Amino acid sequence: MSETNTSSRGIAGILDAFDGVIARIEEFMMATGVILMAVNTIANVISRFIFNHSIIFAEELNSVFILLVTFAGVGYAARHGRHIRMSAIYDSLSDGKRKFMMILITAVTAVCMLFLAWFSVYYIIGLQAQGRVMPALGVPIYLVYLWVPIGFFVTGVQYALTMVKNIREKEIYLSTNLHEHEAQEIEV
Repeated sequence: MSETNTSSRGIAGILDAFDGVIARIEEFMMATGVILMAVNTIANVISRFIFNHSIIFAEELNSVFILLVTFAGVGYAARHGRHIRMSAIYDSLSDGKRKFMMILITAVTAVCMLFLAWFSVYYIIGLQAQGRVMPALGVPIYLVYLWVPIGFFVTGVQYALTMVKNIREKEIYLSTNLHEHEAQEIEV
């Protein structure tokens, strides 16, 4: 085995391990966010029913959980090839053209997601400079929105890894671990 081949597998192994850690963190964040959102909503309903008053911060807290689940879920969906695809033209192409299109699609999407991550960082810096806080919780708003650039960044990295996987492998991959033919079997 050549030294170049060993080093490229080492890098791929490191990237796979890093991707696995991020996947576990995303799964934990999404599960925890959904459970806490449900508990918060149920507690608010019980509070209204028993005490005839809503929990003051329930709506704000749910908006925090929605942001968390949404932007953790974006990367998760990209990792599992579950984003919406408009594939009428793509499906009619030959294997070689579909391979080229998948590389192009994942590259453009990665660039867009990384741009949105960069742009959202500047948005958060602006929010921090304004010193705005959530009225009921008293939490600075910029802290709540930190999930936005993190989610965009992770999604951008996921699409970039999918692009690299498609460049390196013969088969067509919709994500780093979902082969195109496996996705078709799942859809049927």
